[in-house]
Amino acid sequence: MDLKEIIKANKENVKNIIRMISGNDNEDLEQEVYLRVWKNSNKYEEKGSIKGWISTITKNITKDYLKSAVVKREKLLEEDDNTFDVVSDKKETPELRLITNDRQKRITKAINGLKPKFKDVILYCEVYGYTYEDCAKKLKCPVGTIKSRLYNAKKQLADELEDLL
Repeated sequence: MDLKEIIKANKENVKNIIRMISGNDNEDLEQEVYLRVWKNSNKYEEKGSIKGWISTITKNITKDYLKSAVVKREKLLEEDDNTFDVVSDKKETPELRLITNDRQKRITKAINGLKPKFKDVILYCEVYGYTYEDCAKKLKCPVGTIKSRLYNAKKQLADELEDLL
């Protein structure tokens, strides 16, 4: 098996497979493919075409590369998130407390300003965490009515509290 001939005959195919799977050209992956072909040339059995064998090697190397690249990227992102957690100030400032209290008061006032049927649905489903079915039993109306009232209540709250969103 002459490696120079194999490279020459399969160069474009290997490039195309790498480009198709990874989305760009990668000479390091190409070299890895040829290195693996050379190392495993004694394992090649002439049951199929050598082009198919090299294509399979190329696909596997490229997929392995992408898997490792994804894992590396996720680890970096996690490390960045942890860094921000360590650096961020955990203390609540008086200004932040005032803004939070003002926000809570406005939300409470907006909920209290809803029609009673909308207010009840918001309280049961969103504040107390009832399921639609439990809320329907509690208010003695169909589940569809609960869903409709919840939608309308949320829409009205969103309109009223638009500047907070």
